[in-house]
Amino acid sequence: MMNVRLAMVQMNAVVGDLGANTRAICRWIREAKKVKADVVVFPELAVSGYPPEDLLLMPQFLRDVHRMQARIANASNGLLAVVGSVANPRDEQLKPFLKSDDQDPSDRQKPLNVAWVFGKGQLVVSYAKHQLPNYGVFDEQRYFQEGRANPIVCLGSVRIGITICEDIWFADGPVRTQVNDGGAQMIVNINASPYHVGKTRTRRRMLANRAKEHGVFVSYTNMVGGQDELVFDGNSLVMDPRGNLVAQAKGFEEDLLLTDLSIPSAIDPQPKSLPTISPSQKRVGITFLRIPWKRSPSQPLSQSVQKKSSSMTESEEIYRALVLGVRDYVRKNGFSKVVVGVSGGIDSALTALIARDALGPSQVVGVMMPSPYTSSASKQDSRALAKNFGMDLLNLPITPLFKTFLRELRPFFKGYSEDATEENLQARIRGTLLMALSNKFGYLVLTTGNKSEMSVGYATLYGDMAGGFAVIKDITKMRVYQLARWRSDYQGRDFESVSIPERIQSRPPSAELKANQTDQDSLPAYPQLDAILQAYIEQNQSRKSIAKSGYPVGVVKKVLRLVDQSEYKRRQSPIGIKITARALGKDRRMPITNRYIPKG
Repeated sequence: MMNVRLAMVQMNAVVGDLGANTRAICRWIREAKKVKADVVVFPELAVSGYPPEDLLLMPQFLRDVHRMQARIANASNGLLAVVGSVANPRDEQLKPFLKSDDQDPSDRQKPLNVAWVFGKGQLVVSYAKHQLPNYGVFDEQRYFQEGRANPIVCLGSVRIGITICEDIWFADGPVRTQVNDGGAQMIVNINASPYHVGKTRTRRRMLANRAKEHGVFVSYTNMVGGQDELVFDGNSLVMDPRGNLVAQAKGFEEDLLLTDLSIPSAIDPQPKSLPTISPSQKRVGITFLRIPWKRSPSQPLSQSVQKKSSSMTESEEIYRALVLGVRDYVRKNGFSKVVVGVSGGIDSALTALIARDALGPSQVVGVMMPSPYTSSASKQDSRALAKNFGMDLLNLPITPLFKTFLRELRPFFKGYSEDATEENLQARIRGTLLMALSNKFGYLVLTTGNKSEMSVGYATLYGDMAGGFAVIKDITKMRVYQLARWRSDYQGRDFESVSIPERIQSRPPSAELKANQTDQDSLPAYPQLDAILQAYIEQNQSRKSIAKSGYPVGVVKKVLRLVDQSEYKRRQSPIGIKITARALGKDRRMPITNRYIPKG
């Protein structure tokens, strides 16, 4: 048996900040050396950050990434380091792995999504990702060319296969080739896998299956942090050859997961460097790379630091994802404070609380903007909310401005009765005031619309949709209530004990843009609405199929029509944090000009 100490670093990289990312990688390598790790692993595209998108089309960006290689190589002397990065196809070191007669000539100019493997203080090999996802938020075929080879790193008598993210999801993918043809005993998989509800459980089941079906250790190192609408949850883990969880890192925060693995020595510890071809993947060959390695007797293995993170409830997972998404979006984009329009309703209350937990109460400014229709309860609840949260609350009544607008427009509106126009004027006045505060003081405006409202267009362009970041854009109304209750009841070390006032959590929701208004004047009851939206948006069910589930045909028809007609609004809304498998935005790309009406 060979004992291998594995250090897995789930770091929070910043897209494009190559210097800072590289310094962080080198710092983590030093930490891995302190704990006497033999192998240290970093996430996918750790050097560039993920996803770098069209930065990859800039030749200078690729050259600048390449310049980071020498610094990491120098820092890694003394252990084996696996680091996610980008490689230019003209890189001489990659040429042996790129020869392919069936490759499209245009693809040969694209860079590669690679794992740099460093040993003895130098780059040993680069493994290029084979499977390039091109669905949902992923667009990797636009930027990368596919990898074609499977280098096996022989660390002493231990054979290690390297894969990147999507590669391990395919049962007949690179892992099978590396194990069957290369005799790999451990698979190191590096990732930038975004979070959505249920993803951690699905991911864990898949990794257990891969480990068990091949009888190998599987290490899965994931990125953590927020990048625009994406949140990476970390939750890095190690599976043993029987598919059992050995260790798991923390969720939604940076972590160094240290694990000691006892791996049987390879039958042939000195394989010849003879490329072989897998029958299932004729493009992909095996190449062995030997790295002399021996653990020093003066550095005996101590008891492994094996952590098994406690499982989170769904509400806790979602809430932590939202907090991390807000914190990173604000800080990585250079804002100091955020401003939230506080209405006395549940959506703005939850948004403000998430911002408070992400940034601290002193960094959140609430603004109450009462109109002629704002109830005394809303005013009282807004003040109670601000007091509970310990945040500033500005009071900017909009009644004088609203009356001025009405007076100026009266000659043009003569003969027309009041309708949504007057309601939307109030929302747009509020949006203007929030943006004025943003311009003057450099605050980031957080919008407060939820997924239920955004789906059916129950929102005002240039009004409550005006802002820089939509925190709960992918959270349905019923889930808003669930998260508010979970957070108000939370007792733990990570979040201070604060709560949303009980009346805010129990009052019927209302935009308060006209007298005695409630949301249900215009929309179906939220439990029904959310169920229909989930079936249509997230599951792509037809109108007929949804109605068969027991919902009134007329209600289903109305909801689907509202969703389809509101695409132009959503296209102009700020980005927001992705929580579900099919968020509004990159996951669901519908044409605005669209006359297709399904008959089913």
